[in-house]
Amino acid sequence: MAVDLARKNLLHDKLRFFITVMGVAFAVTLVFVQVGLFLGLLSNSTVVIEHMSADLWVTSKNTPNVDFSHTFPESYVERVRSVPGVAKADNLILSFVQISLPTGAQESMEVYAMKNFRDWNLPWNYTGNVEDLRRGPYFMLDDSAVKRFGTFEVGDYREIVDNRMQIIGKTHGALSFTTTPLAFVDYDRMQAISSALLRNRTNYIVVKLAPGADLERVRADIKSRLPYNDVWTSKEWAARSRNYWVQSTGLGLNMILTVFLGVLVGVVVVAQTLYTSTMEHLKEFGTVKAIGGSNGDIYKILAKQAVISAVAGFGFGAAFAYGLKPVMAKIALHLIIPQQFLGVVLAGTIAMCLAASMLSFRKIASIDPALVFRT
Repeated sequence: MAVDLARKNLLHDKLRFFITVMGVAFAVTLVFVQVGLFLGLLSNSTVVIEHMSADLWVTSKNTPNVDFSHTFPESYVERVRSVPGVAKADNLILSFVQISLPTGAQESMEVYAMKNFRDWNLPWNYTGNVEDLRRGPYFMLDDSAVKRFGTFEVGDYREIVDNRMQIIGKTHGALSFTTTPLAFVDYDRMQAISSALLRNRTNYIVVKLAPGADLERVRADIKSRLPYNDVWTSKEWAARSRNYWVQSTGLGLNMILTVFLGVLVGVVVVAQTLYTSTMEHLKEFGTVKAIGGSNGDIYKILAKQAVISAVAGFGFGAAFAYGLKPVMAKIALHLIIPQQFLGVVLAGTIAMCLAASMLSFRKIASIDPALVFRT
């Protein structure tokens, strides 16, 4: 009986039911998109760290994240290489430079520079031969740069800090939190381009451990030889970089506020429509009480209505959010929706709708069963 009455009342006004479902769907979509963009931006901020095959990162003291680095003598890499348990260690330069475009405009570009890119799985998705970077004034540019730099092709020339260089390959997926396009240049070439800042200096030392080496012991040995540097595992360094953007930009607070507003919209829409529906069917609820139904039976009816609205709204909202993923990808926005997050949002949506149904329950709980016998 409870199930039939719940459906009958909910579907009595199909337009109202549709509005309820769309209200829930809007809230769900807002949550998915906001959290998805948040995760996408954080993923961009550490995508290089997570793809590189480095076990440890040696940084300057108190470097806040991977993009905002300071230099130190490149000769420090020899100290790291002499540590027992280190299989390989190389210098890594990360520098922001100016690139001149065919239009005459200048833009900023983020450059990663190494001597042996292939040994470190950097870049990880590209066309061309990364080994050719050593053989001349060449660089690789990520295809996402089209948005900032305009169209470009392999073989085109660009000026980087007044040095004419040729694009010999495109990379894909090498993104940054700041949306500054990423490029890859040979280590010695990069030092020559920015000799005033980088001559005999580096930004990072990346370390690969020998099989069976004790990570913490190797880290302690490196710290003892480089007391004015920090040493992070790849996971720690990625987490530090993500936390910097969350805390310094207010990104986390913005996400929380948007999610809260989405939930508030959903609660208001569901509460209003369920309450209106309940008021229009007071006699039906009075009948339930008159034939011996309890407040628990009444709430089962309202809860069933809330769950139906929640599941239907969640389905539409999830579909809308997934439909937006390819659209946002076209404008270089990465929308990440983890599979496990679907269950969390579904549970939250049902809880939201059940909470909204309490407004109607408070009215029904005090209803007089004799109402059904009144004209």
